[in-house]
Amino acid sequence: MQLTRHSTPLDQSLSLFDNFLQTALRPTGSAAAAFSIPNAHSAQTSAVEKVTRETVALMRVNHVGEVCAQALYQGHALGSKNTALQQFFLQAAEEEKVHLEWTENRIGELGGRTSLLTPLWYLGAFGIGLLSTRFGEAHSLGFMAETERQVEAHLQDHLRRIPEADLESRRVVSQMRADEAAHAEQALAHGATAMPPLIKRLMRSSAKVMTTIAHYV
Repeated sequence: MQLTRHSTPLDQSLSLFDNFLQTALRPTGSAAAAFSIPNAHSAQTSAVEKVTRETVALMRVNHVGEVCAQALYQGHALGSKNTALQQFFLQAAEEEKVHLEWTENRIGELGGRTSLLTPLWYLGAFGIGLLSTRFGEAHSLGFMAETERQVEAHLQDHLRRIPEADLESRRVVSQMRADEAAHAEQALAHGATAMPPLIKRLMRSSAKVMTTIAHYV
């Protein structure tokens, strides 16, 4: 069910609740095969385990980012009074679902789990998305563009931290980075206005708190 301006309040509520269930309440990890590590207690094995745990943590952070993207764009869409803009946000959310699946699957392949706080991340981001629409379309789009720019920089940092030998994780993160950059450009093309420096700093600070917690929980 798609959220549109002509949907009834019940339709909108059901659509949003369905998105919440599919995004925030999915089982942790995935059905993918777990990453196998030898049982031998050697320095080499310990090093492999450490690298794998770090990569899982980075991919968990990326998964949380995609959960927040779903919620953020759903909030943008619900608060928008412009039908075309509403559909733009919904399309962006649909495209981000692919990233959600990539990160979840990769976490499962590495034998890890997704964040235990996923429902909270979703609800917080949804509220922020809805609130941003109260300041007008240009600011709502500007919030999207700045978010995607910051995510792009964050993914670039992850590429520096993921081992060169982990080609699959690097492929996922590289494609996500390219897609986020494209979303930022699309927001600008739709009339996004630049966020004030203070808002940018607040966004970076909030993202830092989220990524630090998600790295471990």
